[in-house]
Amino acid sequence: MRRVPMHFFFKRPVALLLLAALAFVLVARGMVPAMTKIDTDFPNYFTAAKIVADGGNVGRLYDDAWFQGQMRRYDVGKPSQGKFAPFPPPTALLLVPLAQLQPLSALRVVAGVSTLCLVGSIILLARILSWSLVDSAVFVLLSGYAVLNALRFGQPYIVVSSSCILGYYAHLKGRPVLAGMCFGLFAPIKYFPVVILIYFAFRKEWKLVLGGATAILAVATVSIGVLGWKIHEDFLSSVLGNHLIANLSMQDPFTASFQSFDTLSRRLFIFDAMSNPHPLIVLPRLQGVSVLIAKASIFLVAIATLIKLARSGVGTAIAPSVGLLGILTLLLAPATASYHFVLLWLPVGLLINYFLRRRAPIGAYFILGIYALIGFFPYRFTVPFEGRGGLTVLAYPRLFLLLAMFIACVYFIWNRAEPAREGPTRDHLLPIEASNDPG
Repeated sequence: MRRVPMHFFFKRPVALLLLAALAFVLVARGMVPAMTKIDTDFPNYFTAAKIVADGGNVGRLYDDAWFQGQMRRYDVGKPSQGKFAPFPPPTALLLVPLAQLQPLSALRVVAGVSTLCLVGSIILLARILSWSLVDSAVFVLLSGYAVLNALRFGQPYIVVSSSCILGYYAHLKGRPVLAGMCFGLFAPIKYFPVVILIYFAFRKEWKLVLGGATAILAVATVSIGVLGWKIHEDFLSSVLGNHLIANLSMQDPFTASFQSFDTLSRRLFIFDAMSNPHPLIVLPRLQGVSVLIAKASIFLVAIATLIKLARSGVGTAIAPSVGLLGILTLLLAPATASYHFVLLWLPVGLLINYFLRRRAPIGAYFILGIYALIGFFPYRFTVPFEGRGGLTVLAYPRLFLLLAMFIACVYFIWNRAEPAREGPTRDHLLPIEASNDPG
């Protein structure tokens, strides 16, 4: 039977029109701002790189007052908002090659690199998922604020996401060492790829794990060699632990902007005369217990689902497993921001493709809808509910949308429809069969 690429939309003109609209938004609200002004976040990366390049006292990077003084010295951003924590030490090396440029020029270079990685991710996803380039581009740009803010704020997450996508593509092409290196390259800076490497370790794909470990070790060795051990010791002894419980310097520990179970539970159960005068109920002990119960329950459900996939015996479970783990990682994170969600390009794409192949179109399009809603949700309408007792939960739409996506994935994995007739034996670059079935 003839094979044709999968299409998200009933008519190609609709997809092209949507792509044009999304591309316009990308240029107007992402690329143009990145090329014309410096916003938040980027000054922290750039100042750290300037300190390293100039041979400054890198041992004081986690000293907020001192770091802000360096921002004033270099005239970068708003010093009162600056800090290096909670970044891992290797983050200071990211922009060292650009340290001699003017701040805005450096941001333009970062935006240019991110845009190239964005295009590369679209092409690679189209190859991995056997989608058309139009569908792949629409899917990526539906992440909305994630892409826009990653560009505006000079965040490296688009590059990290593209590296993960390249790693998965290398895995499909039978290049496990290269795949592992792609996954491991940014793991010491942004932790997300570590979960993928751990998964492949459980699968005993040792060449891939070796490639990842080699990349991580190389980055760590360079970081220690350039920055010294003290800053790494400070990170491990004080910064990392606080990060994992969403206790970040210069940040309100109750803020809904983190969209995590950690800050939600604080809003609900901890009283603070200044920051949280109206909790649902004052039970500080319940805060930690509720977070533990919520995260442990989600984690155990995910483990059970991964075991089911591994035992399914239908082709390979890698695609849906990586997809589920990607969602799980952001769902359990102590703090997330909009730009973190570019990391879902690969996981969500794999899940959508998996459900379509398994003839479960309802699951595929439900997940796609939540993904797009997260990307363009009008958060300004939910902010007023923050700190208003039980209504506080309404201030966490991204958290609950992500939870709904996780629940939907689990449900459709456990109750999926029959597989497509060709039943690929390997998660490979194969299109779907033509069918009269609208799914």
